[in-house]
Amino acid sequence: MLRAVLDTSILVAALRSRRGASNALLREVAIQNVRPLVTPALFFEYEDVLKRADQRLAHGLALESVDGFLAALASAAEPVEIRFQWRPQLADPGDEMVLEAAVNGMADALVTHNVRDFVPAASRFGLRVVRPGELIKEL
Repeated sequence: MLRAVLDTSILVAALRSRRGASNALLREVAIQNVRPLVTPALFFEYEDVLKRADQRLAHGLALESVDGFLAALASAAEPVEIRFQWRPQLADPGDEMVLEAAVNGMADALVTHNVRDFVPAASRFGLRVVRPGELIKEL
């Protein structure tokens, strides 16, 4: 099973489009081909972003449905303990928690739509950064 950290952008895209690679990646999570790695901070970010009014308008889910989605994701996820914060590594401080989850969790991959911003720092840790479509092709 591939162990991966999913950037928040993946979840946003997955809920907005049932036909895209991000949604396909979540289906791989559901059938246990991919195990998402999460920290509490990263999971709280997922919740915060997915419950925002503009996001709810875009994905069309009620708060209860978002809660159900997050509960299912949590049951499939592997918790990661942050033993060391590697900050600062990235231009966007908001992305640091994603990188730290991947490094501390010894992830096989960090999956994001924002590859360009992660690659320079991730390469220092030998961490692979991929787009969801690339990962789906490999699976």
